[in-house]
Parts: sequence; structure tokens; C-alpha cells
Amino acid sequence: MTERIPLFPLGTVLFPGLVLPLHVFEERYRLMMRDLLERPEPRRLGIVAAEPGHDAAGPGGPRPAGVGCVAEVHGAHARPDGRYDIVTVGGGRFRVKELDRALPYLRAEVEMLPEEPGAAAGPMAELVRPLFERYRQRLAAVGAETAEPLDLPEDPLRLSYLVASAVVLDGPDKQRLLEAEDATQRLRAERELLLRENRLLGAFSTVPAGPFLETGVVAN
Repeated sequence: MTERIPLFPLGTVLFPGLVLPLHVFEERYRLMMRDLLERPEPRRLGIVAAEPGHDAAGPGGPRPAGVGCVAEVHGAHARPDGRYDIVTVGGGRFRVKELDRALPYLRAEVEMLPEEPGAAAGPMAELVRPLFERYRQRLAAVGAETAEPLDLPEDPLRLSYLVASAVVLDGPDKQRLLEAEDATQRLRAERELLLRENRLLGAFSTVPAGPFLETGVVAN
């Protein structure tokens, strides 16, 4: 079963359960918001990653990522000049089945994806948990700002999405985590990524942090 939703291509990846504030200023997305707010709740749009430097919603533009995340609108403030400030929360993941470019903004027929823990989600979560804590400690050790201590969820699925959102990764890595078939596969990929990131951060901590922070190496 599919449904048609408006798409908002961004240079970021939204994960289920995570909060994403958005500032809507481009005219076609203002139109999208006006159309969306005329509908009854729940109001939903799809966040999809777009290729950097390209206009995924324009005529002949590249296709957005094949898997995205529903953004449920939990609050919308219309500014006098027509811009919108909205607060969204990640809902379910979806796969794009068919694009619709008939309107100024992009729409798509999407199929919602199942959320499964996988065969070994619990044991894999116990491997990822200490690696993630070490990652945050090493970020702090090289002078990077980190959020307040997190109360990590017991549920492996929720943990997989929190870690995916919190770790500093490039777009393709984030997209790969979003597209993982289940929590076990996502956590397994996160374990490999955290091992890599912890090695890098461990190496940075053996030399003065200043030059790396100034050139942005740590953020990579």
C-alpha cells in the first residue's frame, strides 16, 4: 500500500524518533506548507537526502534518495513575510516508488518500510553502547562540543536511530544507516563506524587539538 506525500529534499538525513526544526523560506516550499496546513492533522511530509549542489525538485533534476523518513509536523509558525518555522519529529521510513513533479514542489508515492529489530539486536546493542560512550568522551577530549549526557534507550531499534543521528558522519554513511533493513544491521554498521571514528579521535588526542579543530578535521 502506498500514499502520496510532499517531499522536502535536504542536505541532511532524518531518523525516526528524532526532532528536526526547519526554517522554510523558498517559495515552492512555502506553497508546500500552505497546502499542508490546509489539511487535517496529522500533517506529514517526507524528508529525503538530495545530492549536494543540485536542485532535486527542479525540472530534470537528479532523483532524491530512494529511502527517506516521514516528518510529522508538531508545530508551525507563519512569519509575516511568508516564511515558516516548523518543528517536525521523525516518523516511519519510506521507499520512494514514483515521483510526481506536477507541482512546484516535489511529491511522491511512497511505501512505508517495516521496523524490525533483527535476529541479534540485543547483543549488538550491547557492543555499540560502550563504543558510543567512548566516542562522545573522545570528542570532548579533543575539544569538540557535545550534547548533555544522553540517557541511552534500552530498545535496540531506538538506540540504533539515536546513535545514527548523533555520530558525526558524512551524508552517504548517514543514508546507509537509514536504509539498513533492521536494527541489527544498523547497529552492526554503527559498530564498524564507531570503531573507525574512535581510532581517528584517539590519534588526534595524542597531538595538540587546536590545529585539527581549526581546520575542521575532527568534524570529518
